[in-house]
Amino acid sequence: MDQKVVKAQTKNVQVTPQKLRLVADVVRGMSAQKALDVLKFLNKKGALHIRKTLATAVANAKDLFGAEVGAIEISKLTVDEGVKYRRPKFGSRGRVSMLHKRRSNINLEVKVK
Repeated sequence: MDQKVVKAQTKNVQVTPQKLRLVADVVRGMSAQKALDVLKFLNKKGALHIRKTLATAVANAKDLFGAEVGAIEISKLTVDEGVKYRRPKFGSRGRVSMLHKRRSNINLEVKVK
């Protein structure tokens, strides 16, 4: 039997990967409906971005396979490091150090039961 898998990806999210991984660890392996409910009330910065990516994947699964939200579960959720923006931080006595503004890529894969 062929697996019904839908992928969704969000690139250059302006949240560090470490902060997003804390949220991803909470919802990994859940059903889509339960994960959307948990992410709605989770008090973390990255919950909004992961919720949007999950909503996109659920909408794609509905469109492609006609699946209901209760029949979809998260099979794979990874947060990778995206582009790092480097900005100068000026210090005393003419010194300069670099600030690294980290960004993330969210890779989500949902499976239709």
